[in-house]
Amino acid sequence: MKFLQSIGILSLILLLTVSCKSSNQSMSAMQNLHKKWMLVEYKDFTKQEMVKLEANIDLTKNAESPNRYTAKMGCNGMFFTAEFNNGKAKFSGVGSTMMYCDGRMKLEDAFGKTLPTITQYKIEGHFLTLSNANGDKMKFVEQDWD
Repeated sequence: MKFLQSIGILSLILLLTVSCKSSNQSMSAMQNLHKKWMLVEYKDFTKQEMVKLEANIDLTKNAESPNRYTAKMGCNGMFFTAEFNNGKAKFSGVGSTMMYCDGRMKLEDAFGKTLPTITQYKIEGHFLTLSNANGDKMKFVEQDWD
């Protein structure tokens, strides 16, 4: 009888340990997502173009507006709402300031059109990839890793 109780207690401890570990991994992945990312691969734009424009998406959490984020693709400040959950992403309310910057608008226009169609995210090492069902992909690197 004591043997069965011991197995039951050990099983319970093992179950609790595993569930806490997977919960911590999910939280860790979400914390890894919420930072500033530099755009390094997108459509036919070169990495040099994107670096010159300082193209980035800032997914840092803001306590006052927890699902509001920003981006900059070379000219205007962009803003949007996003939700992330287990590899799924939803972007909405994409807007921007309205300045014209000669020679610096092509990336911004393309990014602004693609962002609302993004449905998935993936973090691999220091890289974040956003993608949609049409095969569009945006690859970012952590700000301090480029």
